[in-house]
Amino acid sequence: MRNGAKAALVGGVFAVLVGGAGYGAYNVVSAVSGDGGSGDGAAKTGPPSNDEVRETSEKFFAAWEKGEATEAAALTDNANFAEPLLAAYAGPAHITKVKVTPGTTTGTTVPYSVSATVSYEGKSKPLAYDSELNIVRGKTTGKALVDWQPSVLHPDLKAGDTLVTGEAASPPIDAVDRDGAVLSKKKYPSLGPVLDTLRDRYGDKAGGTPGVELAIRHASESAGDSPLVTLAEGEAGKLRTTISAGAQAAAEKAVTRYAESSVVAVKPSTGEVLALANHREDGFNAAFQGKVAPGSTMKIITAAMFIDNGVTAMNSPAPCPPTAVWQSQVFNNLKGMAPNEGATLANSFMRSCNTAFIKLIDGSDEKPLTDESLTTEAQERFGLGKDWKTGIVSFDGSVPASGGPNRAANAIGQGEVQMNPLNMASVTATAITGTFRQPYLVSPKLDDRQLATADGLPSGTAAQLKQMMRLTATGGTATEAMAGLGGDMGAKTGSADVDGQEKSNSWFTGFRGDIAAAAMTEAGGHGGDAAGPIVADVLRTGG
Repeated sequence: MRNGAKAALVGGVFAVLVGGAGYGAYNVVSAVSGDGGSGDGAAKTGPPSNDEVRETSEKFFAAWEKGEATEAAALTDNANFAEPLLAAYAGPAHITKVKVTPGTTTGTTVPYSVSATVSYEGKSKPLAYDSELNIVRGKTTGKALVDWQPSVLHPDLKAGDTLVTGEAASPPIDAVDRDGAVLSKKKYPSLGPVLDTLRDRYGDKAGGTPGVELAIRHASESAGDSPLVTLAEGEAGKLRTTISAGAQAAAEKAVTRYAESSVVAVKPSTGEVLALANHREDGFNAAFQGKVAPGSTMKIITAAMFIDNGVTAMNSPAPCPPTAVWQSQVFNNLKGMAPNEGATLANSFMRSCNTAFIKLIDGSDEKPLTDESLTTEAQERFGLGKDWKTGIVSFDGSVPASGGPNRAANAIGQGEVQMNPLNMASVTATAITGTFRQPYLVSPKLDDRQLATADGLPSGTAAQLKQMMRLTATGGTATEAMAGLGGDMGAKTGSADVDGQEKSNSWFTGFRGDIAAAAMTEAGGHGGDAAGPIVADVLRTGG
């Protein structure tokens, strides 16, 4: 907020450490919270009774309605965290006339509706929302207490967030796609956090004027304010993005087919981001900020390293044995893959043979490879790890120079390699054009950002990578997912194993005409099973 507007801190510093960790984690600090002290006599144990749930919630709601922050906080299991926000709710956040209406209790969970008024400098607007709380047994006192979470006060609040009422930090914006169509949160829900961030970053540059609002200011620097109530409208500026409304609509629909999925599409000829979508419980923008192993989609970069260093080529040997050993570590292929000692690189690529890539990781006596070779290829040819400036917060990939077994694991997208769909969509764009064009969501001309640069690929390398991806889409592991797509197209599948996770993460990247896309589905299995159909749906929108 501008003009010295105050902020209500949610949870304090310690809340960041324990937020989302559950009741057990909160009791670590119970000695300095509402659950402190030893008390007299034996403390009660077991779940709170129905009467205790009713009595505690009623007392808490009554204190909250009256603005009695200390009294309400004392009824929680974390008074030190609860009191500042409860006090600020009626203070700096300017929320008054609070009425809490309980719903039907289920066990120890109490749902409720809140109606209130937000007032600021003569302007007032109603505030209404639903939330719920849980009643737990204090471990030291045995008292029935409210299990404190920031969401008790508002369902959108998370640890470290603030509530602010006053002149908006940034003017409103009408974000539009590349053709001028308005991009709204309602129509494109997974763009919600992105649009908030764009407003926060570019509102002052889009020509608008700020309004007055109650908003959540998030702890994360990657997220802009989330308005809750607008008391006075500002004048919206227009911000043009690189998004294609058609591709975005397809991406939004595609990710809803599989839980914990993300997808990004870029325009290879320019680097413009055409779509980004996430379908995740945590709301995290994994499409741009994820940091996970990319599985065999990494073989695009590894194959380029082999070709660029003269180790092998598309139609040269890359034998696919049943197993491969590197530094005492045994590597296997996917179950059911037949060995092929006479395979070429193209054949091992399209079948995604791990052992072929492991066998070549040393290079040859004439063309040796080192721990740094893959890192150099990723950075200098594909632009990964080069400090991308997309217009919002993003992670630009990491391919460290690893020794020991991790050097071989990195080559097949495991080990210490970290990527997200944005990175892999860019890798595909570079592979098929030979030129690295840093992806971006907002024109760098708007704020004079310097986009990252890299050498790109020799034309012969790019031609071979593109052809191997074509073969993978028409006769390899990506065939089923890409079925029905016409035009010039190609793809690469990936399955990334995760410790303690029964099914691998599903990865897929592909191109069709002048659109390249990549998707990841956590615990989605083989690359063609979940991520593949997502990418195919997005590719259908262009070409």
